[in-house]
Amino acid sequence: MDGISDVAVGVKRGSDELSMYNSPNSGMSSISDGASNGSDNKKPRVEEAPPSRVLHIRKLPNEASDTEVIALGLPFGKVTNILTLKGKNQAFLEMGTEEAAITMVNYYKTVNPHIRNVPIFIQYSNHKELKTDAGNQRTQAVLQAVSAVQSSGSPSSDVQEVLTAASSPVLRIIIDNMFYPVTLDVLQQIFSKFGTVMKIITFTKNNQFQALLQFSDPVTAQQAKLALDGQNIYNSCCTLRIDFSKLVNLNVKYNNDKSRDYTRPELPAGDGQPSLDSTIAAAFSKDSSSLLGKIPGALNPLSAAAAAAAAAGRVALAGQAGSSGVLLVSNLNEEMVTPQSLFTLFGVYGDVQRVKILYNKKDSALIQMSDANQAQLAMSHLNGQKMYGKIIRVTLSKHQTVALPRDGLDDQGLTKDYANSPLHRFKKPGSKNFQNIFPPSATLHLSNIPQDVTEDDLRLLFSNAGGTVKAFKFFQDRKMALIQMSTVEEAIQALIDLHNYNMGGNQHLRVSFSKSTI
Repeated sequence: MDGISDVAVGVKRGSDELSMYNSPNSGMSSISDGASNGSDNKKPRVEEAPPSRVLHIRKLPNEASDTEVIALGLPFGKVTNILTLKGKNQAFLEMGTEEAAITMVNYYKTVNPHIRNVPIFIQYSNHKELKTDAGNQRTQAVLQAVSAVQSSGSPSSDVQEVLTAASSPVLRIIIDNMFYPVTLDVLQQIFSKFGTVMKIITFTKNNQFQALLQFSDPVTAQQAKLALDGQNIYNSCCTLRIDFSKLVNLNVKYNNDKSRDYTRPELPAGDGQPSLDSTIAAAFSKDSSSLLGKIPGALNPLSAAAAAAAAAGRVALAGQAGSSGVLLVSNLNEEMVTPQSLFTLFGVYGDVQRVKILYNKKDSALIQMSDANQAQLAMSHLNGQKMYGKIIRVTLSKHQTVALPRDGLDDQGLTKDYANSPLHRFKKPGSKNFQNIFPPSATLHLSNIPQDVTEDDLRLLFSNAGGTVKAFKFFQDRKMALIQMSTVEEAIQALIDLHNYNMGGNQHLRVSFSKSTI
């Protein structure tokens, strides 16, 4: 059954997926569509092909996998075939019915489809069906298995067995390896792909984040369990462990970020938590099997890009409901932390405007980013990371701005204004830095290295920052390099200490987290 969950969610990237989809044409006979051309720089044709159950998908990012393309179609019905034209950044997706294809095209006219944060184009193909070679059995087997789970038609006997094994509409969900925060809203986005989510209660037990989630009927719960159990929400972390709850109905008293009853938007927030914006609550109380059309970007919550947006929970969902660009960071090492160290670390994920270490509580600080999106991005990447030996907690603050001390008042340097800092990474619109935002990792990317600086110089510099250098690699032009520390914490420390380090000749080293390893 591995293949099913692999495709049903559409983001797990493992070696099995590579072996499944490593041939350029997925073992199918090559066909081309009237509109296809290599780089696709020509303007799309004005005349549209008539509706067909075969869809032509263009402008795919280079690294897009078949799994991600299949995930685009799954919520609308059976996907019966796929053909990828790797060199042309295009694919053909065959839906089970023309009606499913029409629904999908109409939906994506209102919500722009994205894969890996890249906008893509979907239109009807001139083909009425995809002809495939017999050599493509693996893809076919997976597609059939997925279709069986997706349809309530006649799943194969082993799928049937699982579907009749339980009768509760309530799932118990445990998140393993929780590297990013996972919120109630993230779960709602993921599970509502399978049907109407009625209620969710989240809690922490035995130091593990858990949730109870109630669907409108047991069959939907069974299908969701079958497709999602063992999947990762974000790349290589936040693994879903799902079983059936003994409860058959959940009793939710409050609608806040810990619990929610989508059938009763009028419930109080309780506990001082902000309640959902009323328009959003109303949208939720409607049938949420409509693919979360009300929530932009929620279609593919299991893609890596969603880590940033979705991990901010309530605010990512309800941008207008009290979102601010100010973060509250707590459990800091008060002996070591400075406004500058926070500016440098949080500056990896956005342009820090002001930092205030709290005078009466020096293990906490307020950090004002330039907007709410950057605040969410920083929170999703830095909450739970280790800084100066302590695991820091990052949440959204209720403050809208960070106040500067009154004129003439000395607050011992605890508040700093960085509004005009030359070190902001994201000032230029469209800067490459936007594409190079990665979670903290043990491997750092170095740039702006002077020509006369050697590997030994850099190894020495980074080991003096208090860490152990495990590996080093120059890029071809020697202006950039990768350096691997022994832990993520050491890499965070090295970045804080050495980003903007003067290498001589007024050349300052640039340090960021890398997605690669050496």
